Amino acid sequence: MGGCVGSHHDSSGSLNENSDGTGVALGRNQALKREKPKWKSDYPMTDGQLRSKRDEFWDTAPAFEGRKEIWDALKAAAQAFESNDHELAQAIIDGASITLPHGALTECYDELGNRYQLPVYCLAPPVNMIEEKSDPENPEVSEPPPSEGQECQLRLRLSTGRDLRLAVRTTDTVQHMKRRLQAVEGVAAATQRWFFSGRPLTDKMRLEELKISRDYVVQVIVSQPSAPATLPQDPTPVEN
Repeated sequence: MGGCVGSHHDSSGSLNENSDGTGVALGRNQALKREKPKWKSDYPMTDGQLRSKRDEFWDTAPAFEGRKEIWDALKAAAQAFESNDHELAQAIIDGASITLPHGALTECYDELGNRYQLPVYCLAPPVNMIEEKSDPENPEVSEPPPSEGQECQLRLRLSTGRDLRLAVRTTDTVQHMKRRLQAVEGVAAATQRWFFSGRPLTDKMRLEELKISRDYVVQVIVSQPSAPATLPQDPTPVEN
């Protein structure tokens, strides 16, 4: 996440030595390198799970330290970088006065010395990405008969700040439970992303497969459609 590390720029555009308090010089500002990071996920990940993981990061990162306009610029730059539009990514970085000590978005600084770190999964897919199979003739998961499964209460914590218990059945899929939540709270199923123990839950998973204990909480991130990548505007001053 982003955080102020008390570093400052000198007149040459570089970060001063020892600015991070560790006794290690952070180095001069470098141009964004074209090479994408290569990494392996702890578990085989589908494209939908990767998108959910990224959305969770971008939804929560600005809530911690750092400036929102810089987070917005970094998101746009990361999207351009992954799309191989290197020139646009560099232009966004330069326009927001972002410094890259190592030429990578995994560690960068704004002009006030705030530190920002982007996880590799926001910059490139894992090497063990798997294809999510779907049935083109029956894309929707069939509803289980109402009499099947055991009734239970599932604890949910929404990113909107609301906690609630949702009446579900053990045979329900995540997709069905999203619909139940939509019926109760009016939150469109398509905007919901469910997580348990840090792992994104796909629509076809059934509750009985997830082994969720009674007192455990499922996180539900409610998102809005993301805007296309654009060049950032001049940042507005932030009052302390």
